Formats: sequence, structure tokens, C-alpha cells
Amino acid sequence: MFRHIEIQNLNDYFRQLNERETPGVYFYRINGYSDEIGRFIRQYYETARRNGVIIEGRLQNPDEKNLSYYNEMMGMYFEMDTGFIASGLKKWLPRMNDHQRENVALSLYDALFLLQKSGKTEYMLKNAYIKCMCWLYYKFERIVNQLGENQVPKILYEGSISYYELMIISILSNAGCDVVLLQPAGDADYLKSDAASKLSHVLKLPGMKDFPQDFSLKQVRDEIRIEADRERLYGKRPQRSGCTNAWLGADSSGLSDIRKSPAQRGNDPGFFYNCFCRISGAWDKTAYAAQLYQFGLDLKNSGRGLVIISESIGRPSSEEIAAVRRNNYAKLEQLIQDLSSNLVYAADMELQRMMRRAFVDVLFAQGQEAGSLNKLTSQAVYLICWLKRYQGQLFAGWKEPDISCFIYLGGCRDANEALFLRFLARLPVDVLILCPDLNRRCCLEDRLLYDIHYEHSLDLKLFPQESTDVRLATAAYHAERELDSLMYQDSGLYRARQFQKAHVLTLQTMYEEIPILWREEAKYRPNFKTADGQVYIPVIFAKISGVKDGNLSKYWQDIRELITDDTFVIKKVPFIEPDSANPMKAHAVEFYKRGRLLKEKIKAHPDYPYGFLREEIQDHILDKLELLINQKVIRGTFLNGAEYAIIAQVLNLPKELVRLIQKYDFTQKIPKLIYIATSEAVISRQDAVITAFLNRAGFDVLFFVPTGYQNVEKHFQGALMEEHQAGEYIYDLQVPNLETIAWKARTKWRDKLFKRGK
Repeated sequence: MFRHIEIQNLNDYFRQLNERETPGVYFYRINGYSDEIGRFIRQYYETARRNGVIIEGRLQNPDEKNLSYYNEMMGMYFEMDTGFIASGLKKWLPRMNDHQRENVALSLYDALFLLQKSGKTEYMLKNAYIKCMCWLYYKFERIVNQLGENQVPKILYEGSISYYELMIISILSNAGCDVVLLQPAGDADYLKSDAASKLSHVLKLPGMKDFPQDFSLKQVRDEIRIEADRERLYGKRPQRSGCTNAWLGADSSGLSDIRKSPAQRGNDPGFFYNCFCRISGAWDKTAYAAQLYQFGLDLKNSGRGLVIISESIGRPSSEEIAAVRRNNYAKLEQLIQDLSSNLVYAADMELQRMMRRAFVDVLFAQGQEAGSLNKLTSQAVYLICWLKRYQGQLFAGWKEPDISCFIYLGGCRDANEALFLRFLARLPVDVLILCPDLNRRCCLEDRLLYDIHYEHSLDLKLFPQESTDVRLATAAYHAERELDSLMYQDSGLYRARQFQKAHVLTLQTMYEEIPILWREEAKYRPNFKTADGQVYIPVIFAKISGVKDGNLSKYWQDIRELITDDTFVIKKVPFIEPDSANPMKAHAVEFYKRGRLLKEKIKAHPDYPYGFLREEIQDHILDKLELLINQKVIRGTFLNGAEYAIIAQVLNLPKELVRLIQKYDFTQKIPKLIYIATSEAVISRQDAVITAFLNRAGFDVLFFVPTGYQNVEKHFQGALMEEHQAGEYIYDLQVPNLETIAWKARTKWRDKLFKRGK
């Protein structure tokens, strides 16, 4: 029988028998993991798959069919004798030679003898013998005739091994088979069967950790299959592969390394040497822009292919997308193989092969995350469109060992941009991502990416490519900006128009609270908050029915007290007639397609009425318009085309309301709408759209309905606003000239506190 010998390193397992320093076999159990062990497991798995047996989980006990066949062929007689065992093996496993049979017979006898010594009955020994014979035939028959050969057969077992499983595997090991036990759960179960660790060695290597939680041989098998599929898709491989960042110095600053010529980076003809780097923050606020300008100038003067992008790569146009040949796909491999045919670079076949290899690599990796083949198809189409858009600038006149450069200022905003930069980084291209503003996050993640961090944050939105683009800020300017950040970051103080994004929270109040809260600035109201650069504004949206105590003079005086410089008052019902002219009606259908408001198309339209407003205010209006549609607040939305009426009306607001929106600072005074309806007339759908939109845009909106009629709710879906029953209903009122009504301004609680009340 064969001795169990110790390894010097894991590669010893793959030596032939006559190459081993001492003739013998290896039997090791592995209870920990490292990258080296991971590579060994893959290689050992492949070897065992070709010349051995792989066991995932437990060996199944012989079933009735197995036992019936054994009984038919061998009978159920048993004798505790090596001659009997050898004779049975000759009949049961005829492909074994005499030497192999002798080794297995002796090893099996020794194992049964140990059972006998431990007190097992003859009946138990017979059952153990038959179980081992069935396992040898049904599970290990493919290797029994290779035992002891120069090409040593392998057994790979994953899991917690039982006593009888260890017994049969030890028998085969003693007869000339290498064994690896993978034990992600540790050694405890094994030591129950072999407490003295006599049957195998435990592997001990530096750097071993616990197995990854998701480790399994199935995962190893899947990785091998994926790599095999990938190899088939590569076609003819390019002669060079990427050496990305490995050539960088330990103190690399990014810019200096990208300036280096290919000859300064490395000289192995099997590699191209490129850089994939992200620099977050600025090394020097006052000099950052000027140094970027000089860096870009140096690259241009070097004659290298160069693309510089600021803020956004820009979605592919419909024409770019239409030029990509694609189909419907059932499998990832089919998708990659078909779409890769779009990657054509006739000027250099070697570069085309690099493109296709990089395409296969990033899509295989992305396919594990994307989940949906439709989503992955869209991402792949974007990637192809962008490559076609920029390959002329990057690779015009390209020849080995040229390295082009792609610079992106601002950082990746979405998965599509991140995928494109990961793709470029696997080509002979230096990819540099600049993120000077530390308040913005770049979503790119990649194992090849080299991150450099600086402590200063700088708001730079345009890469300076001309000298006129360079705006050199003084140290005093940056000091002021830093002080500004300290004062207005989580301090309760807010600078003018600090926030560009706002969300609305509608307050539920008592009737008596409305005049108290009405003149309070947003930041002083309950539930006001800021988070992630956005502000949450508590607003009032209510209907007041009836007249308190029937006191009309007090009723009109209370309304007058609510009218501020930022209040728009409607006294006529309806305010906008149902058949009134609206120039945006003719275009509304163009602006909403497949559940999306086409905001950029609206902004680009020649009749777009809000182009003169601040950009963030335009975005605010369009965001709240889309929200109003999606929430189906107005009856008939998505049923009878009400969504188009909503678009037309919000894009045709009265000038006074537009000015209030433009003036709105989300943390300060809240603009207001008061709508007084004293008759049986019902508000128009246009009025309903305006009031619901202004509520979502952050206005306080109050309806005064002394009649208590349901004339406000007709066009609203559900209970949209809070209704307060203030007093008795009074009819046929005429709205007086509110400006002539005398009133006394209500003193704010803060004015009382600081003795500023009149």
C-alpha cells in the first residue's frame, strides 16, 4: 500500500508519481482559504474532473436496486479474509489489475479490522463491506483501474465527511489515489471520525482565512464554465493584453504618470501599459484649474489620441442607437457574440481584437449584476454607441505601442457611464476620472481602478481647455467658500437659494393653527428638514368651509390678514375658463411618451415659455409637473387624456405665479395662493391643475368656501386636501375690496420673544 507523504507546496499534487521525492500519495484536508488556495482548488477540480472523482455533499448510500444487483452478482455471503475480499474484487471490478486489487483488498481488510476491534458485530462488518463494494462500483469504478499508476488519480470531496465516507476514501488513498477534503465548516466533524488525525494531514499555509460564505464547488464549476464560454467568444486573441496600473509608482499622483511615454512605462511586447485612475478632491484649490489646463495642453502637444468630457458623456442619439445591429436574446453568450459584431475597426485588426476582448470581459462581468438580458442589451448598445462616437478621436492613426487618453471631469453618474469607462480601461487608453467636488459621488467601481484622494473640495464643472476657461480663484475666495460651508452645513442657517431640489410635506393642522403658521418661514415650521442636499418643505393645503359665528366682517378681516406680498388671490370662479385659449395645447402630446415627461424636449421647444427662468427653477417646475401626472391627482389622468391638459396648463401659468416661483427660496418665505369661492360655480379643471401643481411646487394653498359647497373637489382624485368646518354656511356673498379692510398684523412668537412686537 502507499504511504501518505507531506507536500512542500500545493503544486506537488500535480506531480506524477515518479517525480515525487518520496513515492507516495497526498491526503490533505483544507479548512481555510486564500487566493493561493483558491487557484489550487480550481486546478485540482479540473484535474479531478478529467482523471478522478468529485464529491459534492455526501456519498449516497446504496439503494435497493444497487443492493439487488450486488446480491445477484456476488451473493450475500461475507468472510473476514483478504483472500475472500480479493476474490470478490476480481469478480466485481474486473478492470483492476492484480497489484491494484491486492492493495484495495488489504486496505479494505484493515479498515474492517479496525471496525471489528471497536466492537462491531459480524453483521455490521458485512454491511460495511457491501456498502464499500457498492461505492467502489457505482462511484469510483472509473478510477480503480488507475490506482497506483504514474498519473495519480484524484478525489475531491467537499463538505463534512462521515465515518464510512472517510473509510472508503482512505481505502482508495492507501491504494494509490490523491485526496483533497474541502471543509468550509472546519475540522470538527472530521475529528469525530479520526481524532488523532492519522488518516490525513491538515493544510497549514500563511494567510489562510475562513472560506467565503458563498464558496462552493458549484461556484468553482460555474466560473470555469464562464471562462470556457468566454474563450469561445474571444475568437482570435490579440497579441497584447493590458498591464493596468501595475507599472505605477507607490507615490503616483496620476497626472505625472499619464504624461509618461509608452517606452517609460514598460517594454514587455506582450503588454500595453495603461492607467485607470480616479482623483477625488483637489491638491491645491488655487492652482488646480491652471494645472489641469497645462496637463491637457501637454497631452494635445504630444500628439496622443485625446477625449475630454465634462459633467456628462451625453446619451446616444436615436440615430446612434439605430445604427447598432441587434436582436432579441435568450442567453448572455448569444447577446455578447451577436453585439460584438458591431465592433469594427478596419484600420487595425489587432485593435479590433482588443475591443472585442474587452467587450466580452466587461459584459460577462456586468451580466452577473444586470439580471435582465433586456437591461444588459441596452447597456451594451450604449457602450457600442459611445465607442463609435469617440474611437475616431482616440485611435486615429493608432499604432503599437500608442496609448490614448480619455479624461472625464465630474465622475460617472450612472451604470452606463461606469460600464463604458471600465471598457475603455481594458483598451490601450489611459482613463482619468477627476472628481474635485467631494460632495458628488462617482458610481464607478472596478478592481483595476486606482483611487487617489485629496482633502480639498472644489466645484469645477468644466475642464479648462482654453486659457479663457481658466478661472484662478484667490486664497481669500476659497477661504470665504470654506467659511460659507462651515456656516451653512447642518447649522440651521441657510444661505440664499442654498438648495435646488425641494420636496413637499403637506401639514395636517387645526383650523386655529393656520393663521399662526401662515407667515412662518419654511425653516421654522414643524417637520422642516434638509437631507442629501435637498429640502423638505411643510406646506398648508386646506379648504375652509363656512363662516365662523356668521361674523362676516371678521371673516373678511381674517382673510385680509393672510394676504402677504407673496400671495396670489383668486376671487372669480372659475379663474381660468374651460375653453380659454392655451398655446401649449397643440404641443402637449409631444411632451409625454411611454410614461415619461420628455423634459429636455420641452426645454428645446421653440414655444417653451420658461426658458428665461433660473435653470434649477425650470427643473423644479418640470419635476413637479411630472409628479402631478404620475400621482394621478387630477381625475381622468391616463384615462381620457387629462395628462396632456395638465401639461398644457402648467406650461401656461399666469405671469404673476411664474414670478412667485422664480422668486421662491425654499428655506425662506413660502409663496401662497388664496382661492375664494362664494357661489355655486365649480372651479374649472384648469384651476384644479394650477392649485394642485402649486401645492406640489411648495406653495401654501387655501380655499375659502363660505357656502360649504363641493365645488372645489370636482376635478380632484380622492381627498386631496384637509377640510375645516369653520362655522355656518352663508350664500350669495360678494367678495369686497380686501385691500381697503383695516387689519392688524399678527405678532410672530419670535418677535414677542425678542420684544419686537408693535
